[in-house]
Amino acid sequence: MSIFNKAAVGLTAVLLSSAAATAPALAGPRNIVLVHGALVDGSGWRGVYDILTRDGYNVSIVQQPLTSLDQDVAATKSVLDQQDGDVVLVGHSYGGTIITAAGDDPKVKALVYVAALQPEKGESTAQLLQSMPAPTNDIRPTKDGFLLIDREKFAADFGADLPKDQAEFMARSQMPVAVAATNSQVPVAAWHDKPSYGIVAKNDMTIKPDLERWMYKRAGSTVTEVEGSHAIYISQAAVVAKVIEEAVKATK
Repeated sequence: MSIFNKAAVGLTAVLLSSAAATAPALAGPRNIVLVHGALVDGSGWRGVYDILTRDGYNVSIVQQPLTSLDQDVAATKSVLDQQDGDVVLVGHSYGGTIITAAGDDPKVKALVYVAALQPEKGESTAQLLQSMPAPTNDIRPTKDGFLLIDREKFAADFGADLPKDQAEFMARSQMPVAVAATNSQVPVAAWHDKPSYGIVAKNDMTIKPDLERWMYKRAGSTVTEVEGSHAIYISQAAVVAKVIEEAVKATK
């Protein structure tokens, strides 16, 4: 090896060593798993995903089938099994019901509820929603036992602060959720044993904000209130990502 090549190799080693020494260490778990809610798929997490990955986290998105609570929890646990190390588990809307059950996985160190349901053991999604009905309710059953939001009402009910064309696309690409999934009781409430964080969407028309506040208070969650619709995980991605990162950094 020539003296020039040796010098280049030496300089590269010094630079790599220096970068490793000065790179900021991430506190808490590096793995974050995001769970979408009913009527939508995981693509809505893109804005949050981009922020978290830019900040150095390993982010995975669950694409659960919305066919039954058991199957949705199983899909979430399948993604948890793929993680190398501890996880912060995040759920939006009905995704909160899912993470409440799936969060008993030992890899999960904290739970984040984004305009989400946070049931107690033995409670169901439908039971909670009926306890404090939302300001508007344009969800309709299908002949085969699923639920959808009226296309013409989707934007107002789900994402009033989204761009019109985006809300229109989401209205026409809904993932129906099985009625049976909303009626299933959660077998365990992981938030009893793990720290939880709750984001209230102050202008939510799908889940009543007061219901979100009541559930989060009952669970002793750390609460953040945000001006925004039920779709705050899209319209307020930066705020949501910040809360998730706060949950990560507080987890040892």
